[in-house]
Amino acid sequence: MKTWLVDTGPIVAWLDAADAAHERVATKLDAFKGQLVTTSAVITEAMHFAGDDSRGPRHLVEWVSASRLAVYDFCQPLELRAAVALMERYPDVPMDFADATLLLLAEAAKSHDILTLDRRGFSTFRTREGRPLRLVLDR
Repeated sequence: MKTWLVDTGPIVAWLDAADAAHERVATKLDAFKGQLVTTSAVITEAMHFAGDDSRGPRHLVEWVSASRLAVYDFCQPLELRAAVALMERYPDVPMDFADATLLLLAEAAKSHDILTLDRRGFSTFRTREGRPLRLVLDR
């Protein structure tokens, strides 16, 4: 089964029909039949942005449930150290904690396809193994 990593931007775009990327993201998500995965850091960011609309947080929870999005946590001390090491590797891009956890998830899930709007970051970032991610929206 195909697995896609999901970043914050596409979640927020899917939730907001007025977002410039909404149609492009919705088309990709509607056609996808595999497993979607993300991290708790991404959900935290998405919940923050969803909070701009009083119904946003509930809408986010409903989408997470309906899409059967698998959410992984990378907050144990060794994982935090690995995330910070990745963040320190890209001071000029920059990489935030959610981005770093997605790279850790790519390694753990052995999936390198990512649904993201962050072309600059995720076309530059590499896993600790040196592997690039494939940008789903570019295909």
